[in-house]
Amino acid sequence: MSKSGSSKSQSLLLLVAGAKGAVGSTLAVAAAAMRNHPEEVLPSLTTGQVFSYLGPSQPVYMAGWDTTERSLCQAIGAHGALPESIWKPYADEIDQVQVKMAPSAAPSLQGQVEQLKLDIQEFRDNHSNARAVLVNLLPACAQAGLSHCRSLSQVYSEADPSGFPDLSYAIAAILTGVPVVNFTPNEVEIPVIINEAVSKSVPISGRDGKTGQTYLKVVLASALRARNLLVDGWYSLNILGNEDGRNLMTPEKAAGKLANKTEILDEILGYKVGERYGVPTHKVQIDYYPPRGDAKEAWDVIDLLGLFGLPMSIRLNLQGRDSVLAAPLVLDLARWMVVLQMAARSGPIPELGFFFKQPVGDSPPVTFQDQVAKLHELEQECSRKISADSRK
Repeated sequence: MSKSGSSKSQSLLLLVAGAKGAVGSTLAVAAAAMRNHPEEVLPSLTTGQVFSYLGPSQPVYMAGWDTTERSLCQAIGAHGALPESIWKPYADEIDQVQVKMAPSAAPSLQGQVEQLKLDIQEFRDNHSNARAVLVNLLPACAQAGLSHCRSLSQVYSEADPSGFPDLSYAIAAILTGVPVVNFTPNEVEIPVIINEAVSKSVPISGRDGKTGQTYLKVVLASALRARNLLVDGWYSLNILGNEDGRNLMTPEKAAGKLANKTEILDEILGYKVGERYGVPTHKVQIDYYPPRGDAKEAWDVIDLLGLFGLPMSIRLNLQGRDSVLAAPLVLDLARWMVVLQMAARSGPIPELGFFFKQPVGDSPPVTFQDQVAKLHELEQECSRKISADSRK
């Protein structure tokens, strides 16, 4: 395996939990493209024109874990998120990506954490000049209810690693000083984890990546609020045929994602949609529809009231590519984590609310306008801090 230390600029090492899923395997292709033809990837990144101190085209490497034994290239082909003409030229490099089997569910949570810490050290040894970032891309799972825990030892004794595998990855990363990107709807940011992240000077970002329908919902709802158009009802339907869609057909696994997609609207508008009816009229539905594959489709029907309470409506149809929308955001977030750690930020970063349905941290920005403004402020803050440190 080639060492990332051969790069002139410090490289980025993505440690991906769920490396062979649709998003993870798409990310592997994007990482290979960044090393060989960055001009194919940088234009799709929101960070493509910033963070000059990371290098003009920071090399990106990847390692991680998964539960399947098929190769990464086999996973890419099976998911069908990318045509062969895009990923085949990088096949040899992609199959060199080190992907370990996920820890068995049999050991205790603490045992899993210790194994993952060893894995992380090995990955970092193989990329000695890289800054590592953990990316959680595991499937949605039932909420674990661990917010009452007051210590890691209590989490170790109460958590079920088979039902909530995300936790072991987050803990192992934080204990080894690696920032965390939680792109899933799974609540890893419990108080104990946040406290550990602060004490270890590790930034964490999450929760639930905002890629398509919800991103447009935030934009449109913010615009309607600014125009004082009352949202009387909003019906959202998602159909997708990938493994994420199949997994979300289990109600307890879908609960967190549906809550994130639903609650965000009232927060933006400043009132409960459907209040005059006495029942919520913001509805979100997810359906597994195999013919769509990774090509997710989203339908929105928005009912509004204008002057004199006269009704109007908007119809929105998004035909997107789930993993193609997600992978650039993951790269953006990983780059942000590197910059934030360089700037000595730790714990949850609420200013990154632009990227998430349910951003963690104190007082995250809610409207689209505020989210964009906070990102700009955060970028300036980090640049000032890193520049000042470099002059010491």
